Amino acid sequence: MDDPQFQFIDQTGAAPTPLRLIEPVVIKKAQIDAEVARLAALPAPGNGRRVSIVTHPETGVGRGLTFGTGVSIQVLRPGERTAPMRENASLVEFCIAGSGQSVVDGRRINFRQYDVWTIPAWNTYQHANATDDLQVRLTYSNEPMLEKLGVYVAEENPHAGAVPEPGTAGKAEQSADPTLLPTFQLSDTGAYLMPYETLINPPHVEATALHWPWVVVKAELDKLRALGDRYRGRRLYLLYDPTTGRTNGTTFSFFATMTVRPANIVDRPHRHISSAINYYFSGSGYSVVERKRYEWAAGDLMLSAPGWAVHNHASNGEDVYELTVQDQPMHLALGSLLWQEDLQVAPRLLGATRGFGTNRSLR
Repeated sequence: MDDPQFQFIDQTGAAPTPLRLIEPVVIKKAQIDAEVARLAALPAPGNGRRVSIVTHPETGVGRGLTFGTGVSIQVLRPGERTAPMRENASLVEFCIAGSGQSVVDGRRINFRQYDVWTIPAWNTYQHANATDDLQVRLTYSNEPMLEKLGVYVAEENPHAGAVPEPGTAGKAEQSADPTLLPTFQLSDTGAYLMPYETLINPPHVEATALHWPWVVVKAELDKLRALGDRYRGRRLYLLYDPTTGRTNGTTFSFFATMTVRPANIVDRPHRHISSAINYYFSGSGYSVVERKRYEWAAGDLMLSAPGWAVHNHASNGEDVYELTVQDQPMHLALGSLLWQEDLQVAPRLLGATRGFGTNRSLR
């Protein structure tokens, strides 16, 4: 007799579940502009947030543009501000029009067009527009992954009536307690045992909001043009938060990279488990994903690489600048980051084995 709360699914002798690739999608600048205009024309909401989520219908629960990454268009009219909020999702913010301010855990960030900044999980934040121009931001979030797990938590006006924990003021500081039981090695093969007291008080890594002004990033990025046509790699910089350590992240879930793609450059086809979302803010070109060609231009947003899809990108007769957001750090932490930089070379599990190189000179 079946139990309504669960079921057994017999997989005896079954083949592995086949990979399910979703289709890339290009959201054109004209479509984004129309949605921005629609949001700006709405009456001011009570919480101040004019938001439109850009979803891919094949990603299921969480309303993501990929299975684990959400993208939303957020608009503030002149003089508007949002209500304070905090959530257990981490965010990457990208200003595509106008300018303004964000206050994250009491820190004020003044941003301009094409600046990138982060909002760590459970930091209270709000945005403001004290200018005379419309402010438009793209917000990248790991909320879809948390919603798939059923554990997304958000609070508006979180400090109203909040009571701090006894003996704490602001950020908690971690200190060694000599009375705690130690973590100790159990076997010669490297297995350890850890007590509960350490399990519920892990080493504290304080992630703070970081800001990458475009004018400063661009000055460094443009130097990569000197790599020349024979360079076998991508001309980019990761917007890196050192607290993410070996996972090479902008947040613990995502990396954000800024790329310059000189005119008439064609990348090698490659693939990776992490999914990639590109926003092109200068120039034009095309991407080939699983042998299908997609055209894009400045102001377009594209799910450019569904996880493990073979793809490459090319610029037309002008330089391209783009922001790419991938969920690579999450996969590095999970130990699932297969990467194939060259389709003639076998895939490697990055972070667990030796990775790939380029032909860039160290001199």
